[in-house]
Order: sequence, then structure tokens, then C-alpha cells
Amino acid sequence: MNVAVIGAGTMGSGIAITTVLGGHDICLIDVDEPRVALGEEHVARFLDRSISLGKLSADEGTAARDRVRYSTTMKDASDADVVIEAVFEDVPVKQALFAQLDDICRPDTLFHSNTSTLSVTAIAAGSRLPGRVVGTHYCNPAPLMKLVEVVPARQSSDDAVARTVEFLGSIRKSVVMAKDVPGFIVNRFLVPFENDCIRALEAGRADVETIDAAVTKALGYPMGPFTLLDTVGLDIHYAVSMSLFDQLHDPRFAPPPLVSQMIAAGELGRKTGRGFYSYDKKLAFGA
Repeated sequence: MNVAVIGAGTMGSGIAITTVLGGHDICLIDVDEPRVALGEEHVARFLDRSISLGKLSADEGTAARDRVRYSTTMKDASDADVVIEAVFEDVPVKQALFAQLDDICRPDTLFHSNTSTLSVTAIAAGSRLPGRVVGTHYCNPAPLMKLVEVVPARQSSDDAVARTVEFLGSIRKSVVMAKDVPGFIVNRFLVPFENDCIRALEAGRADVETIDAAVTKALGYPMGPFTLLDTVGLDIHYAVSMSLFDQLHDPRFAPPPLVSQMIAAGELGRKTGRGFYSYDKKLAFGA
């Protein structure tokens, strides 16, 4: 199957990795060469690290690299069976992208939106064929997290939803069906919890390591909130928090001041080498 991923940032390159490891041919597209080059670097680094950790053989890594193309031309999505957009979290931007793709892609091409907070119904309205648009929220980091929330728009056809679930099965993802409401399921629970943990840190109730240990050892979470925030990126957390706060007006969704301070200092997490923890190497994903 041919898959085009639009947006070569952390989410887009992560989705590209997941999809190529599922055996599909990928075209990773972004607006300019520097962004595409960064996406290519993320893909290559993840595959190299997977080989070094014994998760992939050298031959499997080479085969995966050979299945990925990189482009700055939207027309290279013309042969795609599935297009996955992972662009900026803005409804008009996503609507305009799908309107542009209407003139490029076949009528039967599936359009997936990787939005984490926005209305899939509103995004689908940008396409002349909104029945083919389905929300697919990949949990971050996409190459490591198994879950994808499938979010049908009001306009999504039953066939598009069924084909979406089939595609996600082919890349070994677990699927939950979610309603088209702000934050869907995961972020509706996760974002206020993460913000509460940051507020506890700000208030001096415990340090980063202690809070992470309490959450993993007592609550059974696979990673602590600060380890997860560093993996996702503080800039991403801020954007998701603000989007949900703007829609729901619940103060628990408002990012605490410490988040803005860390972003201003360039302490975004793993991808910058420093966040709540320090890292020897900058990594887009925690593989």
C-alpha cells in the first residue's frame, strides 16, 4: 500500500516510521527542504537505533529505508491509498490541506487527520468528499505507543472507518473508537493529570524523580509523567493544553507557568537534550 504522510515533524516522522515498519511504501512530505531533511534524520536515527538495540536486523533496516521517499511536492501524494496529515493543529490549515489534496488524490484515497484536540467533523468539511476523512490520533511517540484513537467525523462513511481500522491493523496498532469531542479519550484524561503533576513540582511537594517514581511504582504506569512529557516535548504539551483550555475553559487544562519558562529556555525534552531531565543525545523518540 502507498501511504503519504504530510508533515515531517516529530509526529509525522514518527507515523512514517510506524507505517514503513508495517511494510508499506511511504512518501514523507513537507513544505521545504530543511523540514524534510529533519524528518529524514528522525527516520534514519530511529532505524539505526533499532538496529543497534537488536529490534531490527540490518537487512530489515535497509529494506525499511528503501521504502521511504522524501518530497517537498504535494503532487507526490497522487498515488497514495492513504494520506495521513500531521500538520499544525489549526482547523483552517487542515481544511485547506484536504481541499488541495482533493485535486491531487484519487476519489477513493483515505484522508486521515492526526489531530489530538480539534473537531474531525470541522476538518472533514474542508474536503469535497468529507466521507473519506477519518480522525486517527496516534499516541505520542508514534513508533513506540501501540494505541491509535479512531475518531469518525459526522460525515465519515462506514466504509472509510472500516478501511481505516484495517489499515491500522496492518501496522500493528491497537484501536479504540472515540467520539469527536475535544481531547477524545486519552488527552481528556492525560493533559490535566500532567498539568497537576507539573503544579505539584512548582509547589515544591516533591521533585521530578520522586513524582515519576510514585506514579510508576504505585499507580503502575509504564513511565512517569515527566519522562513522558520529555518524550512528547514541552512545546507539544503546551499546544495541546492550550487547545483544550480554549475549547473547554477548564483551568486544569491550562499549562502551568513552568511550561512556558522551559519552552523559552529551549528545554523541550529529549529532542533538545534537556527538559525535566538531561540527555546525552538529542532524540526525537525514546527508542
